[in-house]
Formats: sequence, structure tokens, C-alpha cells
Amino acid sequence: MSPETLTGEVERLVYSGDETGYTVCRLKAPGQRDLVSVVGSLPGIQPGERLSLQGRWLQHPKYGLQFQVSHYTSALPASANAIRRYLASNLIKGIGPVLAGRMVEAFGEETLNVIEEAPDRLAQVPGIGPARISRVQEAWEAQREVREVMLFLQGHGVSSTYATRIYKAYGNEAIQVVTENPYRLAQDIRGIGFKTADKIAQDIGIDPLSPFRAQAALEHMLNELADDGHVYSPAPELVAACGKEVDIPEGLLDDGLEALQAAGRVVREIDDVYLRGSFIAEQGVADSLKTLMAMPLERRSFGSDEAVALGVGMPDMFTFEESPAPEAPS
Repeated sequence: MSPETLTGEVERLVYSGDETGYTVCRLKAPGQRDLVSVVGSLPGIQPGERLSLQGRWLQHPKYGLQFQVSHYTSALPASANAIRRYLASNLIKGIGPVLAGRMVEAFGEETLNVIEEAPDRLAQVPGIGPARISRVQEAWEAQREVREVMLFLQGHGVSSTYATRIYKAYGNEAIQVVTENPYRLAQDIRGIGFKTADKIAQDIGIDPLSPFRAQAALEHMLNELADDGHVYSPAPELVAACGKEVDIPEGLLDDGLEALQAAGRVVREIDDVYLRGSFIAEQGVADSLKTLMAMPLERRSFGSDEAVALGVGMPDMFTFEESPAPEAPS
């Protein structure tokens, strides 16, 4: 089923989660008489922003009809009233409805352009001094960076939920990380595996014969084998299976295996290859068995009378007490 679309202006925020980006807002949408409830990962949005959403309509048993967002793009408010509401939100600490109103009175629909291109002009607004101008600049820069990262990621097919996680993990370096090595996402971001990272890499234009792709494919294959209960894989079998699944030359996979070993992400014993975590776990089990085997055995012998007294030869801690016989019904 193809996603549905919805556009409109954010009227107000109902809930916004700082850590997850999960947001509930009310949207003023063309053709809709009432405000629309919108839910999803929409980090950093503010009242007054214009949103273009993709997702689906859901009937919540408690809150009624809602639009659940999978992808979105946002644009800065255009009208003077929307700009005033945008600035009067929690966007900039110290700028409330009164100062936001004065800024819009001074600059009208050009207010955001003034903040972006000529912030010193804000000194013309009564009540705004150098300290507030500095805070406005910092908050504006932070909002712009979030916007740029989210637009970049969603432009390459990343859902808003994953885009939020990526931004939380890498911050303002997210675009650089994803552009240079999108396969890092499979290592660092919960819920993103090799296949998703590979799809993003293809969309960005990463060479299918990239060393990063070879290394990520090998780790992916070892994880798949671990899910099937295999602690390790012989290197030749690993390389052959991986080359068959992802169509990477075996020579490149051999180089990738060496790079993973040098980075400490895999451990190689002769021809057997382990994920580092699997190797440590296996080593721990072996050490525990060695410790148990080195412990002296304590043998106890019992005569028949003693054995019966102790509970058919069981150690004291395992003796059983007889349950009282049930009473006969009266």
C-alpha cells in the first residue's frame, strides 16, 4: 500500500520527546475543518512550520483519528503570524510571545531572513540586547543543522524514526558519517542491519566494491550464522558464502577479513573466524569448564542403613520429608 500524503501548518505541539523525537502535534491542513492530530518522529519541529507528510491514517481507540508519519519535510513559516508563533515557542530560550511579537512588528515576513543573514539588526527591537542576539543565533544554528540532517537522510530513503536515531548518535556529523561510510549504521544504530545500510549506500552512490561494504557483509554473514547457532565459521566457507550472497569478489572479502581482524572486530584462530563477542563468550565457557575440572572431587560412601537414613543415598541437602497421609473422608 502506497503512503498517503498530508500538508499543513503546525498549530501547536501536544507532546515532544527530547530523546526519541516522538512528537504529537496539531496540524492546520487545507480542506480540513478541524485541526488534524499528527504523530511520529518529528524532532525539532515548532508551531508555525509548514510540513509535507507521508504516512497513513489510523483510528486510535482513545484519541481518535490520527495521521502517523513515516517521512516528512518541513519548511520555515512564511506568514508574519506563523513566524510570530514559531519564535514564541520553545525554540529560543528568553524569546517569548512579547519579544516575538516585537520582532515581527519590526521586520514582518523578513524576520527569519534577518535572523539568518543580518542578526545584528535585531538590536533595533526593544528588549533585545547582545546576549539575546547571541542566544538567537545559537538556537537558529542548531535548528538549521537538525533540519539539514533530517532532510538529507530522508532524501535518501531513511525513515524519520531512523533519521532521528542517526542524528542522536552522530549529531551534526551525521551527514559526513553517512556519506563516507553508511555501513557504520549497521554497527551503531539499533534496528539498522546490513541490508538497510546497503540500500542507503546504493542510494548515496557508494561503490558496490567498497572495502566498507565487504567488511560489513562479512560481519552480517557471521551474525546470520550466529543466529543459526554457529559460534564461528571457517574462513574459506565464510568468504564463499558471503561472496555468493552479496556478489563481492573473494579477493576483496579476504582483504575485508584482514581489516576486520586488524580492527579487533573479529578474531581468527588459524582458519576459524569468530565475531569478537562470540569469541569472548566461548573463551569464558572454556575457562569455566577448566576451573570445574580442576576442582577436587569429594566422594562419599554410605552403608545401607546410613543411605536409607539420608534419603536413599541422597546428600543431606536433598533429603525429602514425607507428606502426611490424607485424612479419610468422614
